[in-house]
Amino acid sequence: MLELHHICKTFDKGKATEVMAVDGVTLQLEAGSYTVIVGANGSGKSTLLNLIAGSIYPDSGKILLKGEEIQRLPDYRRSPWVARVFQNPLTGTAASLSILDNFRMAALRKSPKWMKRGVDRRFKTTVAEKLTTLGMGLEDKLTQVMGTLSGGQRQAITLLMTVMTGVDVLLLDEPTAALDPRSAREVMEIADRIIRENNLTALLVTHNINEALHYGTRLIQMENGKVVRDFDNQTKSGLQHGEVVTWFDYY
Repeated sequence: MLELHHICKTFDKGKATEVMAVDGVTLQLEAGSYTVIVGANGSGKSTLLNLIAGSIYPDSGKILLKGEEIQRLPDYRRSPWVARVFQNPLTGTAASLSILDNFRMAALRKSPKWMKRGVDRRFKTTVAEKLTTLGMGLEDKLTQVMGTLSGGQRQAITLLMTVMTGVDVLLLDEPTAALDPRSAREVMEIADRIIRENNLTALLVTHNINEALHYGTRLIQMENGKVVRDFDNQTKSGLQHGEVVTWFDYY
């Protein structure tokens, strides 16, 4: 379980530009749950993911993963358990390295001696088998340089790499925003399958109303750093009659 207790984060504190990006957020996310977070720009969505990932620390409050406090651990200390896919397909992979070398780096994330390890035939077979599940024909292109692939291909590979070491939490920060509609659909279907097959606790930030209503089991709306709506995304419980229409006001 991932738990957030009274999390607060303010930027430019004491200045004229002071902004409370996250204001007292408390959430409990069960293992294997899939939560979609929506809201207008500046509502605190990405800041919340940054706090969970460890790229920034909260001013107050606690973040617990499986009962252990992690709010003061830096991102590299959380990486064995928390993985992230960013909006920009270029962010999650090393463009100058081959597909195989990217997988090697991901697979050795938990190893203190990763620089000393090589790639054997067994590892190559494992990577090829994983790539086959994408249906993109990449299993025969292990030596191809990552930077020559399309954005959709890179996001799909990033998703596969996130689960190489058995992470518990997957953060998806608008992973399809830079993709064409067809690639976006493919990436979201791959993400959905990976989340279900690996029983990941997933959080998806999106501005795409179709993604918000189609994926996940829980839908949260943020506004001015607060959670203002929280309901079951499958039964729509918690909504007043006709309230679902108001989601379109934010896109």
